[in-house]
Formats: sequence, structure tokens, C-alpha cells
Amino acid sequence: MSVPASTSSQRNVVFVDGIRTPFGKAGPKGMYADTRADDLVVKAIRELLRKNPNLPPERIDEVAIAATTQTGDQGLTIGRTSALLAGLPRSVPGFAIDRMCAGAMTSVTTTGSGIGFGQYDVVIAGGVEHMGRHPMGEGVDPNPRFLADKLVDPSALVMGNTAENLHDRFPSITKDRTDAYAVASQNKYDAAKKAGFIADTLVPVATKSAAGWGLATEDEPPRPGTTVEDLAKLKTPFRPAGRVTAGNAAGLNDVPQPRSSPARTPRTNSA
Repeated sequence: MSVPASTSSQRNVVFVDGIRTPFGKAGPKGMYADTRADDLVVKAIRELLRKNPNLPPERIDEVAIAATTQTGDQGLTIGRTSALLAGLPRSVPGFAIDRMCAGAMTSVTTTGSGIGFGQYDVVIAGGVEHMGRHPMGEGVDPNPRFLADKLVDPSALVMGNTAENLHDRFPSITKDRTDAYAVASQNKYDAAKKAGFIADTLVPVATKSAAGWGLATEDEPPRPGTTVEDLAKLKTPFRPAGRVTAGNAAGLNDVPQPRSSPARTPRTNSA
């Protein structure tokens, strides 16, 4: 959530509030397998409005939502459609961004820049990634010139291969170090959850599956209790005797993360 604080010489931008749905595992067994991506965004936007009752919805100047695979329920200019579905006035515009993994951050920095030079007062910005319904690369048809004209290395089209290339470039980042970092990350998450820092950032989501209705209240992917010994046993699918595994790389998740703010009532709480 972002808001301006004006002075005679500059216009500062303040992140005010943020919320997300719990992370879900991508795939047919994930808790969001039968939940639409745009409905996840709508849930988060509505929760932001509920948490900030002093913000008139018509004061929102823009809704920017990023999605890497802009098709199906993640397409159709999801910033605009999710705003309408969330109950914002028709006068509130919206747009979509695709910058792959940096999309949600770009939606925040782009609209934040708009606040800085006076285009906006209040924005909602974030992103959604429902990799269970829309695997990365779904429907993509890369121009053959990328390879024929050697514009990119073929491995640049696969993130796992790119990660292995980075290990080649920085050999001091060994597999042992990445495994240890991954375990530390799991432990820090578990400690934060037990301390109550995670629950405050989540909005529960009703889910539907073959087993019936459910309620998503916490993140599905984390694996507390993971050890370095566990990770050392995992396969390296991108290169024989490589360093990137399912344990030290980012998981395939389903989650949106919108952020918003009331205008001209600056607050500095953040999530």
C-alpha cells in the first residue's frame, strides 16, 4: 500500500498496508487446484478494503496486478477485472504487468513512481501466480530467431539451467551453501510462524476440490524440520551432478499479493 506525503520540493511515497492469501502448492493436489486466480486477487483486495475502512473505494486511482502467464483466469487485463470483481467503482482503472518473477515488484514500483510525480494518490498493486492452473510457459511460442540468430543461450529459456549457469559463474556459491541457506530459510519461517508474524499477513480463502469445500488459513509449501542431510539426497534435474534441486530452489506456488493505501492519511504500518 502506498501513499504520498507532499512537501514543497518532493512527493514521498509510503507503503501503508499489505495482505496475501496463503501460499498453495501448484498442481492437482494443491489446495487451490479448483480455485480461480482472479478470485484469489479479489479476496486480497477485499481484505485490504476491510482493513482500511476510512478509505473510500472511489479514491483508488489505479489497480496494477502482475501475472507471468496472462491467459485464462489470469488474463483479460487482470488489474481491471479483479478491481470490478472486488466491488471497486467502475471509475477505478486497472492494468496488467508481465515481468516474470519481478512482476509484482514492478507493479509496486511503477505505480509508486506514479505517486512520486503526482499521477496517483492511492494505488493497489501486487501480483498473482497460479502455476497449478497455468504452468509457466503455457501457450508460449518463442520466436525461432532467439536460437537461430543466437540472441540467447538455449539454457536461458529454462530457469533451472540458468541457476546452474550462475553457480558456474560464482563457484563460491556451492551446493552445500545453498542447501544450508534453504534449511535456514525453512527454520526462520517456522520461527516467524510460531511467533505469530505470518498469520497477520494472511487472509483466509474458501477452497473447493473433489473432496468438498475447505478453508485455506496457512501456507501449504513450507517444510519445517528439513535438514541439510535431507536436501543432500535430492536429485539435480537440470544437470548431472549439478547443484540446483527441488529443496534449494523456489517452489511452484499459487498465490496473489496485492497492496494498497488510503490517500493523504499517511501511515507507516507495513506487512
